[in-house]
Amino acid sequence: MTHSIVATLKAKPGQEEALKTIALQLVAAVRANEPGCLLYTLSQGEDPSSFVFMERYADDDALAYHRTTAHFKTLGRAMGAHMDGAPTVLRMTELG
Repeated sequence: MTHSIVATLKAKPGQEEALKTIALQLVAAVRANEPGCLLYTLSQGEDPSSFVFMERYADDDALAYHRTTAHFKTLGRAMGAHMDGAPTVLRMTELG
């Protein structure tokens, strides 16, 4: 069963570039180390403080693995210092 996630983050004022730099490091690490991750992209919204991760995982195991990786834990924690509140996360299961 394929899973998709859309996570929206907001940077603290003046922290947009710092958040973007760390988030792009996460994108590179996921792409290099998670074969079960079929899509992992970062986009910046019209509001430059808004960032969106779009993620797609092959199955439950791939999604579970993502959450346990050192790069997710380390870079996620580092991004948190630059975020204005918790991310909004929409989890979906693809139907067809």
